[in-house]
Amino acid sequence: MSIAGAAAAATCSLPRLRRAREVVITPSPRASSRLLSSDWRRSPAGRVLVPGPPLPTPRLRRARLLLVASAVDSTQPSSSSAKTVVPDNEFSVAKVSFGVIGLAVGGSLLSYGFCAYFSILPGSEWSALMLTYGFPLAIIGMALKYAELKPVPCITYSDAEVLRERCATPILKQVRSDVTRYRYGDEQHLDEALKRIFQYGQGGGIPRRSAPTLQTIREEVTEDGKYCLVLVFEAKALKLSDFEQRQAKFTSFFGPGIIAEIGKGEADLYEVRLISQTT
Repeated sequence: MSIAGAAAAATCSLPRLRRAREVVITPSPRASSRLLSSDWRRSPAGRVLVPGPPLPTPRLRRARLLLVASAVDSTQPSSSSAKTVVPDNEFSVAKVSFGVIGLAVGGSLLSYGFCAYFSILPGSEWSALMLTYGFPLAIIGMALKYAELKPVPCITYSDAEVLRERCATPILKQVRSDVTRYRYGDEQHLDEALKRIFQYGQGGGIPRRSAPTLQTIREEVTEDGKYCLVLVFEAKALKLSDFEQRQAKFTSFFGPGIIAEIGKGEADLYEVRLISQTT
């Protein structure tokens, strides 16, 4: 065969090769409608299906948002765990009222002694002894109950309890111990300290009837990680400026090693924050 004949034969066979490469997809009507509606498009020639752009998947986006929200919520309990209030379940003799004990013991002895004396109850031979000791115990109990000063509530947070032994100064520990137990004969808690700070009846001071009253104390940790003992006073006749003018006196009286800050609470309540500088 000549060269020209071979070239003509090759030229005539080209359309056949092209038709052999073309792929005609003829799916079922239901499958073709599903393909066209989702991820496929028909070519302009109408014979070959080519992939189109993928459609958005909203389910995946919602799942991703749910995962992010759950991750944010999982970090919230860790921030509030440091503000757990520690219950005060420790037993101490200082938390027991001696006035109640004296009245209970003395009243019991007096009652039984009288009943035994008149033969209502057995033990008439011990009635005189019970009356002898019961009467003074009841009197002492009534006197202690009259002069009794109840302890103030103390709110302690868990993070502050950890720092108390290491960072609280001896004076702050003593203040906490004094105001959280029964006292006898004092007009109010921290009476001597308030008398010096507010100078009752002196020049530049306040009248005795306007003296603030300690309502509660609170142990907490400051933002920079320091131990703080908060004294909450009620003072209906005083203003915030009356406390702010004596901020330096609070610092010097409860020092050394502390800084006093003044704040305003609800209604007639004022806060004196004694911040320990021991780290």
